[in-house]
Amino acid sequence: LNPGPATTTDSVKQALMVPDICPREQEFGDLTQSVLKKVVQVVNGNLTHSAVIFAGSGTAGVEAALSSVVAQDGKILILDNGAYGKRAETIIQAYGIPHRTYRIGWGEYPDVAEIESIFQQDRELTHFAFVHHETTTGMLNPLPELLELCQKYEVDSIVDAMSSYAGLPIDLQELPIDYLISSSNKCIQGMAGTSFVIANNEKLAKTAKFPARNLYLNLWGNHSYIEKTGQFQFTPPVQIVYALNAALDEFFVETQAGRTARYFKAYETLLDGIDKVGLELLLPKSQHSKLLTAIVEPQSPNYDFMEMHDYFYENDITIYPGKGAKQDTFRIANIGAIDYRDMLLFNEKLLQYFEDRKISNS
Repeated sequence: LNPGPATTTDSVKQALMVPDICPREQEFGDLTQSVLKKVVQVVNGNLTHSAVIFAGSGTAGVEAALSSVVAQDGKILILDNGAYGKRAETIIQAYGIPHRTYRIGWGEYPDVAEIESIFQQDRELTHFAFVHHETTTGMLNPLPELLELCQKYEVDSIVDAMSSYAGLPIDLQELPIDYLISSSNKCIQGMAGTSFVIANNEKLAKTAKFPARNLYLNLWGNHSYIEKTGQFQFTPPVQIVYALNAALDEFFVETQAGRTARYFKAYETLLDGIDKVGLELLLPKSQHSKLLTAIVEPQSPNYDFMEMHDYFYENDITIYPGKGAKQDTFRIANIGAIDYRDMLLFNEKLLQYFEDRKISNS
């Protein structure tokens, strides 16, 4: 029940078992082209966007976008209300790219009016980078409102949708995202090893004129190479791409509506169990992503997270510690190849654990 790498189906696991193939063969090139189209299709972006894929974790995709799309005279605004907004800032700082950070507590909801005032005051800003689903806290940042600001002040949007892509409906014909970033191992339910940037074609083409800040992660360099040759520019994780292809096919069979409904039912089931035990939620429900929930740790001398973690692990359940939020938490994700029945089992074990160890939250 961690937020990625998420659990996968047996058929996705089996897709890893393919004959050895040289990735420069036409067969693998055809697979790569098909995967890229499907990746964009998930968010209805085929008319306006293209996917650039990398061998690497989700952070590779984030670094590729941040280091590639800001011109030498550009300046980027970063929203930091969690670990992944902070990571974006760290990447920008490593490259020495001019930036400004809107920093609030990890678990605090962005004030759109405050962000607008930054755009009004700082006319040098050309880009705005923020996380859609901040898994530090399970918060869903206000994507439509933030995109409206980008359009109003004519800045390009860079959206880290690592843990919302394929889990929540995103339609690029309705939401004007310039660069959307995700990976193969979250809500798309593939294996870890690839990340991708889904880029607006017109905005991406403009970056061709920018001096490259790196080689391996340069967005235009990788995109232009794969457009010309049909292949990854550098050695791809072959088996991971086959598994991603299988995961994408399973997504389209289930449909976005079906996957979101399955995740949401698991979330509602989880909340029933949390309520029964008497635990508190970090965030108001209106801010929940419904994909991951941060639960405030009980103030009881009998509670110890690592002991609880090991208890669940012995029962074939993985739970996740907190990550620097405004209160001490543990986190439960409901993404991947699971459903409400898995949450019923978690609830049962949670109640049993709290009763056996006489843990109360009073």
